Amino acid sequence: MKINISESKKQTAKSFSEYLAKLVAKNNILHVALSGGSTPKEVFKELAEHFKNKIDWSKVQFYWGDERCVPADDAESNYKMANEYLFSKVELPLGNIHRIKGENKPEEEAARYADLLEAKLPVYNMQPQFDLVILGIGDDGHTASIFPNQISLWNSQSYCEVAEHPETGQKRVSLTGNIINNAKEVAFLVTGQNKAQKVLEIIEKKGNYNSYPAALVAPKTGRLNWFLDSEAGKLIE
Repeated sequence: MKINISESKKQTAKSFSEYLAKLVAKNNILHVALSGGSTPKEVFKELAEHFKNKIDWSKVQFYWGDERCVPADDAESNYKMANEYLFSKVELPLGNIHRIKGENKPEEEAARYADLLEAKLPVYNMQPQFDLVILGIGDDGHTASIFPNQISLWNSQSYCEVAEHPETGQKRVSLTGNIINNAKEVAFLVTGQNKAQKVLEIIEKKGNYNSYPAALVAPKTGRLNWFLDSEAGKLIE
């Protein structure tokens, strides 16, 4: 496990962007699963502004760790955010974007996306393997769209499942634990003091950590990277 703590949200975005640029440079093709949320938005802005010409975008194949079941032009769409802040601003072939189609029937889309991953990704441990899965952590300890009240979905034999937000009931298509932990590398992007307690519990295995889906992230390769700002990492010893 590597823990990177930066002074600010912007510095965290820069640190992660440098890490991604190095990964792209040393691979002929890089299969990356993106996350939604405010921290990835900062990363997308940093990549578009300062790494537009430093990364060979034709080498990067983009997927998602989860998606809300909304149309692609909806304000809540993870795809829309990535497209608005990154894809539309760099030279990225359209064929390199593999979105979860939130407008489709959730169960059918989860099955379709699982098939797509099986067809597009290289195989390792007899399962599809991402080169990098980017994750966040919710205030409740959820990651991707696996929430504490549906933690059993983490252990699903399917690569994708339909989850429901515990408060709004909104349906989401999410990767499951088997494919997340089969990735070559996993990177948590976490900022803000409201995440500090969960970060502490998960990293140092304290409190109720084992009830949080995010605590189940343990890539088989051992390559787990944390990118935190000073507020999210302030309780780490």
